[in-house]
Amino acid sequence: MGNENTKLASQLSEQFGGLIESSVVALGETTIEVSSSNMLPLFQALRDESAFGFDQLIDLCGVDYSAYGSAEWETVSATAEGFSRGVERDQTGVPAFEKAAWSKPRFAVVYHLLSVANNQRLRVRVFADDTVPQVESVTAIWSCADWFEREAFDLYGILFAGHPDLRRLLTDYGFIGHPFRKDFPLLGTVEMRYDDDKKRVVYEPLQTELRVLVPRVIRDDRHNEMAEEK
Repeated sequence: MGNENTKLASQLSEQFGGLIESSVVALGETTIEVSSSNMLPLFQALRDESAFGFDQLIDLCGVDYSAYGSAEWETVSATAEGFSRGVERDQTGVPAFEKAAWSKPRFAVVYHLLSVANNQRLRVRVFADDTVPQVESVTAIWSCADWFEREAFDLYGILFAGHPDLRRLLTDYGFIGHPFRKDFPLLGTVEMRYDDDKKRVVYEPLQTELRVLVPRVIRDDRHNEMAEEK
């Protein structure tokens, strides 16, 4: 399968070299990056040309890279003191996660394509402008993108130009904000309750105070061994 992905990446670069900004083959998958201005001609060709034949859009999702590379918790290998913020520091005392830099736009849309005839899969990433995150709608190419794009709009606030009915899909009618954005509060921004006097559901500012909870972690270390010996 690795050779097939390498071959697909070569074919894509040869056929659409001017439209593709980057191409990566990793973990048995081929991923290409395309600008929002070139995405529609490329997608149309990927679907219609028999050499590719990506006639199915398996999934479409939004991504928020605002916190990319800056994880606060050390979760892979806990230190002797357990979980803490910025465990690894350099000589100046700056946590390692604060050094990470992301130079590309904050929001992106990722498309997962499938070619049944050629038994191939392809991932395409398109970055949206930072000012107003917007890309072109692909509903005219794959009709199933209708609900996928509404979901990405609802959860990330990404706009899809040319979508026939871009409305919220998963959240409530009066919902404020986009819950999958990294800066969206974990507890939300409003709370609702039924008002007996007004005989309807009302929305009010959230009253709960946000707290940071340290997860309880049980490790198989020397302390556990000593407890078993006793």
